[in-house]
Amino acid sequence: MAELKTKENRASVKKFLVGIDDDRRRKDCLAVLEIMRKVTGAEPRMWGSSIVGFGAYHYEYDSGREGEWFLTGFSPRKQNLTLYVMSGFSQYAALLDKLGKFKTGKACLYVNKLEDVDVRVLKRLIERSVAHMKKGA
Repeated sequence: MAELKTKENRASVKKFLVGIDDDRRRKDCLAVLEIMRKVTGAEPRMWGSSIVGFGAYHYEYDSGREGEWFLTGFSPRKQNLTLYVMSGFSQYAALLDKLGKFKTGKACLYVNKLEDVDVRVLKRLIERSVAHMKKGA
């Protein structure tokens, strides 16, 4: 079984975020950093070379594959700011209706810029996802 390449590491979150060239993307990331820090009560950690994650949970699939992953996190991609909502989105339709302009993947929320979304709603979405993941779901 292949080993997961993206792992928690000791790289500097601050150095990573300060190194973001785009001013708006850097400011958005710093704002999301504070939201996720408050919601999780955890300090940010680098996962791989480009993901900032908070907290961790253990997963185990029916296939026998298991590991550790972050409860929530984000990554400043070139095209968008990617936020990781590990519980997925199926139970959050009411919040998503109020969130603003975004796209989703299985557990990824893609936002072009933070001003496109209601930050209060975003915070509630992250809070609910983190609570869900902490319950072991």
